[in-house]
Amino acid sequence: MRAEVIRVEVIRAWPRRHASVRVELPAGATVADAVSASGMDDGEHVAVAVFGEKVEAAHVLREGDRVELLRPLTMDPKEARRRRAVK
Repeated sequence: MRAEVIRVEVIRAWPRRHASVRVELPAGATVADAVSASGMDDGEHVAVAVFGEKVEAAHVLREGDRVELLRPLTMDPKEARRRRAVK
């Protein structure tokens, strides 16, 4: 009997660019497993999400999930809107 494998995508984004890696993991793998397998675990992310919903590193993944590495905000979103409105 062959062990079940799931495929997930790990994404990291910066202003004006992004990186994406697809990884295969054993069924029951967690977000932490996916980040480690992706090679993107550089310590720059402050949180992780699956399809935009913030999750813990112990969150169990399903086939086709998209893991997003969230970076720290460089500016308060309200302040950014104010600055755009002034222009």
